Amino acid sequence: MNLAHTTVLLWVWGSLQAFEIVEQENIFQRTPCPAFLMFDNAAYLADMSFELPCRCKPEEVSTVVWYYQKHLGSDHTRVLTDFDGRVLREESQVRVGSDMLVRFSIRMFSLLVFRAQPEDSGLYFCGTRKGDYFYAYDVDVQSGEDMVATFKDQGQEPFADEHHGNLHIFTTFWEWTPCDRCGVRGEQWRIGLCYLQSPGLSPRYRRTLPDVVSCGSQAVPEKLRAQAREHTPELLVQSCVVPCEKKEVREGLVAILSYVSKVGSRPWLPQVPIQFHQQRLGQGLIISCPGARPEHAVAWDKDRQYFYRTQYLRGVNRSMRVFIDHGNHLHIRFTQLSDRGIYYCWRQGVRVAGLRLGVTARGQNRASFSDPETRSAVQLTLIGYLVITAVFVTIHLCRCCCYLSRCWPNYSP
Repeated sequence: MNLAHTTVLLWVWGSLQAFEIVEQENIFQRTPCPAFLMFDNAAYLADMSFELPCRCKPEEVSTVVWYYQKHLGSDHTRVLTDFDGRVLREESQVRVGSDMLVRFSIRMFSLLVFRAQPEDSGLYFCGTRKGDYFYAYDVDVQSGEDMVATFKDQGQEPFADEHHGNLHIFTTFWEWTPCDRCGVRGEQWRIGLCYLQSPGLSPRYRRTLPDVVSCGSQAVPEKLRAQAREHTPELLVQSCVVPCEKKEVREGLVAILSYVSKVGSRPWLPQVPIQFHQQRLGQGLIISCPGARPEHAVAWDKDRQYFYRTQYLRGVNRSMRVFIDHGNHLHIRFTQLSDRGIYYCWRQGVRVAGLRLGVTARGQNRASFSDPETRSAVQLTLIGYLVITAVFVTIHLCRCCCYLSRCWPNYSP
């Protein structure tokens, strides 16, 4: 490619970028800001990432600042960006459980929150550095700790709607995910979040349906929110079978394999990138699928063994040593020698990565208080010492009391 072609491509690319920015600015010109600040209700599951676009702003404002309040009218307001709106962060740099101030990003006036937690629920404002608000959201992040799984193939049904007078509590399900595997039997599921319907909710909160908001919305009074607290999110799972898309093999690779097969045996060629990991015997391990999110269809296999959610989902059996949590992570508790093998990860119906796990009885890894198993062992040891000390002291106190009662008997006059 000569210099002229390169120049033309760079000009076209720059034109497309400029077109995108102009389109974004045209959106603000077409969307007038409301005269009275309203809140758009939005609900998400914990550990999900979401985007809050600033749908309107005055034309003279070139940058926006995002603010956060736990409750409307709260004295404590967090500023989620520098006053030039230049905070950028990638999702891969965010860890689970990090503070909200390190789990957000600003892109094209929109606020991106990564790995949201229930503590992130509240009100989000798009405004200026002077504190003038243009647009606002009422965000409800629902916890997945007590999520209930319903397996459709086993004849199970979702929660029935609850009616308490004028209060109607129900589950709203998202769309079905794609089949998590191809070529073999797979599974697909849909996430259901808690919603309620009640007359007399605050008119400042926008709703898709009349008088319907998520259960954790700021529009719900505390009394009604307490009644809906027992209605947890749901996960509806069913089986599926889809064919795999045929992939074209590179001609050079076919020629090499043909040559090798003529000379000797054909080598084993992995279909996906495989990483090697050495794990100490008896320690816990959590495996994540690259690029996967809680809303994605993710599946796990070990060699030719399929880990179906009907058997390995967290909460199905409390004594499970190997299970999949609601964030699509594979957990192995107290690693054993039989856990050796290759663990494959499927994402959106495509096998994307593998992990060759080796288990060794010896290692140079030292115990650290950052390890939850180490902390649990130390806590149990301290509790045991405290119990033994309490028993020891109690026995000696009883012996002293007996000795004193024998030496100084109580004589009555």
